[in-house]
Amino acid sequence: MPKTRTTPPSTPPTTPLRAAIARQLKAQGDPQRAEQQQAYMKSSMPYAGVAAPELKKLCRATFKVHPFSEATAWSAAVADLWRHAAVREERYAAIELLLLPRYRRAWLTPEQVPLLREMIESGAWWDYVDLLASNAMAHLLKNHPQTITPLLYEWAEDSNLWIRRTAILAQLKFYDATDTKLLFFAIQHSMGDKDFFARKAIGWALRQYSKTDAQAVVDFVLLHRENLSALSISEALKVLRKQGYPLGQLS
Repeated sequence: MPKTRTTPPSTPPTTPLRAAIARQLKAQGDPQRAEQQQAYMKSSMPYAGVAAPELKKLCRATFKVHPFSEATAWSAAVADLWRHAAVREERYAAIELLLLPRYRRAWLTPEQVPLLREMIESGAWWDYVDLLASNAMAHLLKNHPQTITPLLYEWAEDSNLWIRRTAILAQLKFYDATDTKLLFFAIQHSMGDKDFFARKAIGWALRQYSKTDAQAVVDFVLLHRENLSALSISEALKVLRKQGYPLGQLS
């Protein structure tokens, strides 16, 4: 029987935007910085070696040359940059494109949730996820609460750590507009997770909300201190301890 010839998977054609981003990253990249960035981030994907401020400038300039006039092409470009990234900065560029104000305001709607979830699950690290949670998901929650609130209740119980972290951190910038029922629900469903990134997210979210309602955070920590990790409690009360807020039994 003749051997079956297998066709190697085809490499997707380079789109003009992705090619332009790649050229700029190669031109501006610093190999020494790239090594340091990769080591710090513990990343299997290499870096080009472009610092964050320069990357933002590079992205904004390139996006002006390659504009989008409709949502489908924009979301396809975000997905293209993300899925075919050769260096980590290309994924940062995908997030920059996703959050670019003129596109975010017009086109970042619940229809983009599958793409957002894909980015969170495949990114699976704090540098990606925290940007997506506190910006993209926050935008969706603020503008489409009837759709996104029940979704985040589902995400809070998800088996994926990074999906749950997104549910916890989505309201970081909401302050007095925080839906505390949703926030505390999301936290409670990750309290038993021993992973550092779950425990850190819990503490961070509580610390942030303590700036708005200190007593609500103190009461929550008191009620759940047997289940909250020492890290979560320490982070949650950090600002309040510094301010000398009366912590009662938590002092």
